[in-house]
Amino acid sequence: MSISTKTGDQGMTSLWTGERVEKDSVRVEAYGTIDELNSHIGESRHFCESEEAQSILLRLQRELFQIAGQLASKDKTYVEPVTDQEVEEITALVHDLEARVPLKGFVIPGNTVSSAKLDICRTIARRAERRIITLAVKEEVPKAVRMYVNRLSDLLFMLGRLEEQRAGKILYKNDVMLRKE
Repeated sequence: MSISTKTGDQGMTSLWTGERVEKDSVRVEAYGTIDELNSHIGESRHFCESEEAQSILLRLQRELFQIAGQLASKDKTYVEPVTDQEVEEITALVHDLEARVPLKGFVIPGNTVSSAKLDICRTIARRAERRIITLAVKEEVPKAVRMYVNRLSDLLFMLGRLEEQRAGKILYKNDVMLRKE
């Protein structure tokens, strides 16, 4: 079976549950942004020095398929929904990283290649959250999906700081910068 079905040539696409919707619908925009995020996380994994970060990112990629599946499931329950437990687990990861990488102010993003990639992921996660909230105004979006994506951006931020800490390159907004002359 080909991935090219030609059924979308007129600007419509099928949700996981079979319903046809316009390709520019808020729902498609929401799960499309999750798909974009998943791809950027995949790229980021290749630049991370920390095996811990690589492992967490792979886990996130797997869980993002659950999020996208739920967003692509209108009026039906997705077979493998993200759960409150997964939300609690990534929240715990954020708290663990905050304890290990204490921050003392606003961080200038992207001080290593890996942290720069993770900061891009963080901003895409924030955009995905905005798209999901827009969808939630019109249609039901499970609370666990909204909470997961909110925590996800925090986790990506802290993973970026972990990478910078390992390299000794966390840079704060108020740090004195060396000037080129």
